[in-house]
Amino acid sequence: MAKKKNSPAKKQGAGSERPGSFSYIWRKIRKNPGAMLGLIFVIALFVLSFLSPYICKYGYDEIVMKSRFALPSLDHLLGCDEVGRDILSRILYGAKYTLSIGILSVAVSCVLGVILGAIAGYFGGIVDTLIMRFLDVFQAFPNILLAIAISAVLGSGFDKVIYAIGISGIPNFARMMRANILTVRNSEFIEAATSINCTTFRIILHHVIPNAISPLIVQVAMGIASAALSASGLSFLGFGVQAPIPEWGAMLASARGYMRDYPHMVIIPGLFIMLTVLSFNLVGDAIRDALDPKLRD
Repeated sequence: MAKKKNSPAKKQGAGSERPGSFSYIWRKIRKNPGAMLGLIFVIALFVLSFLSPYICKYGYDEIVMKSRFALPSLDHLLGCDEVGRDILSRILYGAKYTLSIGILSVAVSCVLGVILGAIAGYFGGIVDTLIMRFLDVFQAFPNILLAIAISAVLGSGFDKVIYAIGISGIPNFARMMRANILTVRNSEFIEAATSINCTTFRIILHHVIPNAISPLIVQVAMGIASAALSASGLSFLGFGVQAPIPEWGAMLASARGYMRDYPHMVIIPGLFIMLTVLSFNLVGDAIRDALDPKLRD
């Protein structure tokens, strides 16, 4: 009997996906239980934070003095703070600010870092030296210390925190982009673009950056977690988002004087900070594994 030949359609499966494509990365994330839990937590937090005005029984700034220091109950699922404000409402409202700061500050770092790193890596020579020595000055200080210094100059507030954390994160993105550019700038497609008289700006924007940006995806995922943690740290120290906005770090700062008698006021926002950072790190690890050639199946 003649053997049946496998049809081309049957041969196509998970192995036919192009490594690094969105479908390939998504398949790797789905196979990672930790990454899926982290992704579900982050998405749920996003949705609940933006629906908080409609689903929360109490406003985040609604003061009920008779409910001061109330423990978790059916009326207040996560209890109340020192002036009777519902902690659940403040957690959900505050998630919007913490996550927004993390995402927007990383966007600032990524855009400016990619531009500086691309220019330094592509042109090399004196341009590369000047840019990298300038970034060395930034990296001489710890990120959080630099963010505190920038916040002290710019002042406190939601937008100021974004600028402070965003500027302090530029060197990491710039160095990674420069290293990636150095590996692709002598490639044949760059020579082909040069031979047909493409402008330098077009070569960098349309040929160099797209082929060197993949490793930055992991840096972005990890950076959001780090930026959210830095935002909470700045608010805790009084340089970030100020009251009455319920940012998680500010909630920790206002509750630290009561942590011995009413530990739920500290544990709850601290737990949400920990889970959010952990979730972004788990997703970032899964993306890194998906983009690592040594781990591709």
